[in-house]
Amino acid sequence: MIFDLDMIKRVYAELPGKVEAARKLAGRPLTLTEKILYAHLVDALPAKPFERGKDYVDFNPDRVAMQDATAQMALLQFMQAGRKKVAVPSTVHCDHLITAKVGAKDDLAVANKESKEVYDFLASVSNKYGIGFWKPGAGIIHQVVLENYAFPGGMMIGTDSHTVNAGGLGMIAIGVGGADACDVMAGLPWELKFPKLIGVKLTGKLSGWTAPKDVILKVAGILTVKGGTGAIVEYFGEGALNLSCTGKGTICNMGAEIGATTSTFGYDASMERYLRATGRNEVADLANGVKAHLTADAEVYASPEKYFDQVIEINLSELEPHLNGPFTPDLATPISKMKEVAAANGWPTKVEVGLIGSCTNSSYEDISRAVSIAKQVAAKGLKTKGEYCINPGSEQIRFTIERDGFLKVFSEIGATVFTNACGPCIGMWDRMGAEKQEKNTIVHSFNRNFAKRADGNPNTYAFVASPELVTALAIAGDLTFNPATDYLINEKGEKVKLDEPAGDELPQRGFAVEDAGYQAPAEDGSNLTVNVSPTSDRLQLLDPFAAWEGVDLKGLKLLIKAKGKCTTDHISMAGPWLKYRGHLDNISNNMLIGAVNFFNEKTDNVKNQLTGAYEGVPKVQRAYKAANIGSIVVGDENYGEGSSREHAAMEPRHLGVRAVLVKSFARIHETNLKKQGMLALTFSDKADYDKIKEDDTMDILGLTTFAPNVPLTIALHHADGTSEEIKVNHTYNAQQIEWFKAGGALNIIRASIKA
Repeated sequence: MIFDLDMIKRVYAELPGKVEAARKLAGRPLTLTEKILYAHLVDALPAKPFERGKDYVDFNPDRVAMQDATAQMALLQFMQAGRKKVAVPSTVHCDHLITAKVGAKDDLAVANKESKEVYDFLASVSNKYGIGFWKPGAGIIHQVVLENYAFPGGMMIGTDSHTVNAGGLGMIAIGVGGADACDVMAGLPWELKFPKLIGVKLTGKLSGWTAPKDVILKVAGILTVKGGTGAIVEYFGEGALNLSCTGKGTICNMGAEIGATTSTFGYDASMERYLRATGRNEVADLANGVKAHLTADAEVYASPEKYFDQVIEINLSELEPHLNGPFTPDLATPISKMKEVAAANGWPTKVEVGLIGSCTNSSYEDISRAVSIAKQVAAKGLKTKGEYCINPGSEQIRFTIERDGFLKVFSEIGATVFTNACGPCIGMWDRMGAEKQEKNTIVHSFNRNFAKRADGNPNTYAFVASPELVTALAIAGDLTFNPATDYLINEKGEKVKLDEPAGDELPQRGFAVEDAGYQAPAEDGSNLTVNVSPTSDRLQLLDPFAAWEGVDLKGLKLLIKAKGKCTTDHISMAGPWLKYRGHLDNISNNMLIGAVNFFNEKTDNVKNQLTGAYEGVPKVQRAYKAANIGSIVVGDENYGEGSSREHAAMEPRHLGVRAVLVKSFARIHETNLKKQGMLALTFSDKADYDKIKEDDTMDILGLTTFAPNVPLTIALHHADGTSEEIKVNHTYNAQQIEWFKAGGALNIIRASIKA
């Protein structure tokens, strides 16, 4: 089944003319990124080319994808918009609310029981508003999108930071908050600052133990977790042509970990093979008809330094397997250096668990290469030292690898196969013994490895690697084991060496599935109702946020001055809190409980300026709200890094925080704050972060003349009676200032549709 074929035909029919017009405007050859962006403009071409990193631009994405945890809030907002049906093709994927504990069958049954209310809500909203619904167990959103919806040259947004995975099929696919998704589903333009462009030239060819995952692990080490902020990464070169489509998806997927807006590759033979293998021959034929427009102009790749803001070159023939971590996905270590690096840092080297799968590495190729290593356990008389767990990417993948005997091989080495869902990758892992908080090491093929993320244990050292390297390390039970050079001792006391991984890019017998898990919406849902119980602790209808009072904000209390890394996991934890993603008041009880308080180095422990007592962050903020006192959150660099979850913006908004003041923001989180009517501010002088004291009361001045490119002033009133003023910057344009004044973008949408 090909979804939304008429839409794809329309995009391709219009593409040549739009690209040619954009090329004339620019007066030069175009990158692939520029072709897709200019082809999806809301308005006619501007008088001059957009300035990268400066101009805000309105786009018309082709589709929207939502995972169940973020879809709840996105759809609760959409229900307020007043539309009878979504304006663009949209889907919901139930992959986040399934806890990995025993195994696929039992875990899915528990999820269907525990989250029945949420699944019923999402299914009914989808049915009413014309949204495709993928049931629990159908698979992980990004794998399902790649298999069914992604197409070269398209543009999509999704309420998950790893929406960027679809770049593996040549899309511009961008992670956003639910409010952005709501805009597009309501038929409104989607705004993005025109991105800078980073070109990554790949030469050579992967071999041996090196995998596509190692490309992005290397890039993350080069660019760090914020080096891609505000930029789209475009991969090209002979090395890119030598990668599989799903390998490209892996690389794009983890682009979220360098802060990139998205990543993409030009259309090539591997993408055509993947489209045909997944039953989309007609899409492949259409793409072939416009393939010159589905990659950059030849001059761009011949002289990339003329067209990209930054160029990185990686020789795949020289690249070696990497392990990134612990606690951050950009700490890159080649496997050959791990022994000395681990010793120097005191990292525990016994591998307790190896986990493969997730949205990043759950393709047929990934599993087939991992199983080629697993087969050697029996063949070479070995015994797996660590636990081994698998999350297949989709029911189509799971069904196919079972048919091809892969699951039997994994079973023989003691593997646990979890549901086709996110599971441990997002903290939905009920890991036995994690509550003891013992120091230990795990390796996984996921994308993120922040403290506590996988199992809730702050002392779990998590390292990111390719599925094949994870498998080898689980067999060896040793983080420093280099399968390319090192030997293992088998059960007979013999020295044996693992053979290099080998696998098929695509299943030789084709993909197969009995029930993919898709539920089509009603043709006309106008008479259907969506019921939410007023006593539910999982779902809560939203009330509009209040509009700005029209005056400067004075008397704001410092809620917390966060120290160091403060990701969306720190601001709004996942794991057990996922069950409250549809209930804003309940989930607000996790607001900033993972952030480290600068003044006492503790988490969830801040000073209540009304009483002088030290209490949990949400408790203190609720006390301020009850007293009708606003507050400010202060943060460090790259604040809001990580997931797209807009709860990290909605929770402080709901509880009465008025502004977030930091050294720098991650892109999605800054946008989410703006959408919810919050003030997202940055220090003009980053050294002013040190001026913020624990008992400060603050005034935000200049709001009555709030304008683009004009700094605001914050007056700091210290407990000793002294005061001082600091300048703060913002990136609000005229439209975003209106969001602030209205109390949030949704209030403007609601008013416009009613009008």
